Parts: sequence; structure tokens; C-alpha cells
Amino acid sequence: MTGASLGLRTGSYGSLQQQPQNGILHIYTTPTVMRKPTSREKEKVRSFFCRCFARRKVAMLLLFALALLLFVISSFILNKESTNVNITQHAHIIVPSNWWTPSNSENIPLVEDISKTNTDRGSGESEAGIHPKNLTADPKNAIPFVHPCANFAFPPPPPLNPKRIGPRPCPVCYLPVELAVASMPSLPSTSPVVHNLTYVVDENPIRTEPYGGSEFGGYPSVKQRTDSYDIKESMMVHCGFVKGSKPGYQTGFDIDEVDLMELQQFHDVIVASAIFGNYDIIQQPKNISELARKNVPFYMFVDEETHTYLKNSSYLESSNKVGLWRIIVVHNIPYTDSRRNGKIPKLLLHRIFPNIRYSIWIDGKLQLVVDPYQILERFLWRQNATFAISRHYKRYDVFEEAEANRAAGKYDNASIDRQIEFYRKEGLKPYSMAKLPITSDVPEGCVIIREHIPITNLFTCLWFNEVDRFTSRDQLSFSTVRDKIMERVGWSINMFFDCERRNFVIQGYHRDILEHMPPPVSRIRYIPPVLPSTNRYGKIFPGKKPSTRRGKERKYSSRRHRKSGIRDN
Repeated sequence: MTGASLGLRTGSYGSLQQQPQNGILHIYTTPTVMRKPTSREKEKVRSFFCRCFARRKVAMLLLFALALLLFVISSFILNKESTNVNITQHAHIIVPSNWWTPSNSENIPLVEDISKTNTDRGSGESEAGIHPKNLTADPKNAIPFVHPCANFAFPPPPPLNPKRIGPRPCPVCYLPVELAVASMPSLPSTSPVVHNLTYVVDENPIRTEPYGGSEFGGYPSVKQRTDSYDIKESMMVHCGFVKGSKPGYQTGFDIDEVDLMELQQFHDVIVASAIFGNYDIIQQPKNISELARKNVPFYMFVDEETHTYLKNSSYLESSNKVGLWRIIVVHNIPYTDSRRNGKIPKLLLHRIFPNIRYSIWIDGKLQLVVDPYQILERFLWRQNATFAISRHYKRYDVFEEAEANRAAGKYDNASIDRQIEFYRKEGLKPYSMAKLPITSDVPEGCVIIREHIPITNLFTCLWFNEVDRFTSRDQLSFSTVRDKIMERVGWSINMFFDCERRNFVIQGYHRDILEHMPPPVSRIRYIPPVLPSTNRYGKIFPGKKPSTRRGKERKYSSRRHRKSGIRDN
């Protein structure tokens, strides 16, 4: 039997030979066998890739391709998540107007319709327009209203940066100005329990206790202080301006008659600030809409010293304004401490402005960078709140805040100790999780957003009385007044994150710090001199002028080395 008859392979990788049997050609096929690469071939392929990757151009090309791929993927994800959302340089997230779709039959009022003056004051409708909740729609076709910012998720904290360890702003979802104005409630909020609030008037206040406040505050006794926390429907409390017929007229903290007439006017919204003792530089607001410029006045309270500086430095315009701020000069200030004088307009705006609905207070060192209507919608109207203030970025316990004030020399240490000891005897305890949903006892009090109703007016009156009685550090007395009122009344304060506050105000330096700062010096970059390039044979490359001096020095030095070597040998 031959190899052909057995169908043997005639080659290493061939198929079986085709052999005819009985006149019929039978074809035998076998499956193709894949040969495994040998170790030598694997080594060749590995060495080939190693040589390719070792080349700088190939490696850079691969890295560039990888970076481009990651960039495209991340851009696609960000664009998908942030469709129809605009983020400005201050991390404001503004929802476009076309997101506002409460129902199929609702029409958002135009700016011209919103801003027109309402002639019927008795109906309770505001100048700003109608609240979206009050817009009528067919109940059959109505769609459940979903706020455009309802799905806005609070972003995670930014990655740690050793060069920037302080607090930072975070994104906040704002409505467009027109929609924010349309969100203003048409009627004032209901004040719980207290509905009629009046204030003590005393032409000759007398101090009856060693630590009873000031003449401007009326020297309230400890018993009067205790009675002021007995919340009733009608109340009379101390609230500054105890002398004179009206606040600002022969009461201390006196204001010119022309300005008093201006402060008596009705406004839906105002923005107020103060600078006393020429302590700060006036910061001009930014990103203010034309609607707010027309309807929201900006008032800056200054003492005579600051007013003189503004006139001499030519900042003051003929209309008694500095940019958007209207300057209100205060005479006969009641305190020698400028910081304590600043607490009067900060906490007693409802007494200076008796006919306003909403106010935004910012300290003199701050710059407003978001429209007032957007701020009110975000922190009051959207939250159904009547008072909003940011919590401290770091501390949430009063005892820790007092210790920080002592260490920084913010106030006389003996006065701070006396105040904290007084509160401790009243029952003040360190903050704990048992106080939830209250998240902090220490505010960052440089911004106050409020609606002027009896309960918020009572709160700021009693808060001012604590500042008048003890120290001007209002962070120390905030939680005491808040907790005493909340024990008796179903009312709360919206304490939002400090990073959200830093989103709509930019914090600057006080004037004394700015004046002692060294002028900015541009960085001087050292550029070494260009030296002639030579090869190892000492030949200078073409196009470069040789330095004869350095060549001679090198020549002489080499001779000296040779001679010294001969002598040593």
C-alpha cells in the first residue's frame, strides 16, 4: 500500500491528495490548522512595538490621541448634562425663559407689563406683577408646575488646591430676571402670632443697670428684655430711636429732611449698605438689570467723615450719588464705635424705611454681582421664607465663635466673656445634632435678606437690643434671639450655605488693609545669557560668533593645568 493510496500528506501544510477510486474522484478535506506563533516571533513583535513606543514622536502622538479622546468624551457628557443652561463667569446658572411652562394655557407677562406701576395699592398687588402660582389656567389642561431649578443638584466640593485653601463660591440656580419678578408674591406673608408691633418712645431714658445698653437704645432692663420674648399679638418693644417723633429726626442717627422724605417712599425692594469712619471703599454693583435699575433703589449710609472724603476725592456726583448708590448722610451718630453704628441700618432698616416690602443688606466691603430680584427669588420666594442669612463657612458653635473673636482681638475680651457667661446662665449650650434641622448657631452676618413683616421686625429689634447691651459682634447673639422666638412661634430662618452667599457678593478688603498693602510688583523672569554652543572638539557651530575672551581664558587655563601637572610629576 502506497502513501498515495493511504491519502498521506505530501507536504507539511497541504491537504490530502485527491485519489480516484472506482472511477469516482473522492475529495477529502481537513480543517485548516492555525499555527501558533513561536517564541521567537513573539519576541520579534514585542521588540518591534518597544522600538516604536521608545520613539518620542510615536509616544507623543499616542498621548495626544488619548487626550483628544478623553476631551471629546468629557465634552459630550457635559453638553448632554447642561443642555439649555448658561453658566457665567461667577458660576451663576440661569434658566432660560422657555423652561417656564407651568401649563399649556399660561402666558408669562412681559417686562413692560411687569414693571408698570400698580395704581390700586389697596388691592395688595405689587408693582412687580403677578406671582406664577396665581396665574389662572384651565384645570382640565393644567400641567403640574415644576420649578425650572427643581432638578438642580448641589455640586460636589471643588478639589483641594494647596494654593487656595479658603472658602470659595459655588453654583446657584437663578431664574431670569423677568421670571424672578413674576415670582414675587402679590400679598405679604402672614406673620405668626404677632400682628401689631409698636416701639418704645422715651425722651429721657435713664440707665438703671450697669450693663443696660445705650441712650439711643433706651437702656432696657433685664426684666424688659425678658418680657420682650413673650410673643403676643400686640407688642411694644425697645428698638432704638427712643427719642424724637420719628426715626432719623432728633433721635441720634439723624438724617436730613430731604433724605427722610425719600426714605418714606414706598418700594417693593431696596438694597442698603453703610460705611462709617471711612472704613471701606464703595463697591459698585454689577450685572444689575434695567428693570432693577429702574425700580430698586440702592442706599448707602455714611457719616460726616466718610461724606467729607467722598466730596474731596470727587467721587460724589451732583445728584448726591456714587454710581448706583444714593448717599444718605447721618449726623449725630450715637456710638463712638463705627462697627456698632453700622448695626443700626443693618438691623433696623424697617424703622428707617417704614414703607418697603423686601430689603437686601450687604456690608460696605461687599460688591453685589447678581440682580436683587434673582436673589430674592432664590433665597426667599422659592423657599417660602421671610428671613434668610448665610451660615458661617467654618464655625457653627457660639462658644467656638467667641474663642475665635478673642484670639483675633475683634472686641474687648472681658466684654465677650461677660456676654457668653450671661447666655450660659440662661441655658446656652454648645451646638449638637439634637438641634437639627437647625444646622448652625453662627451666621455670616454680612448679608441679610428679609421681608418686612411684624415677626421679622421683632426679630431684628431684639437682635439689635442684644448688640446694644453687650458687644457689637452680632454673630454671638444671633442664635439666642432666634431660639427664644422659635420656642414660642412657628417660624424659622433660612440659613443657606456660605458658598452660595459668595456667589452673589464679592468680598473685598477694608480701607486700612488696602492702604497698607504694598503696590503690586510684576514678576521679573531671569533669562540666562546665550552662550556659544561647541562640540566636544571645541569647534563652534556655524552661525554663532565666537567669544575670543572666553577662548583665551580657556586656552591659558589649559596651559596652567599642563604646567602644574608637569611640576607635580
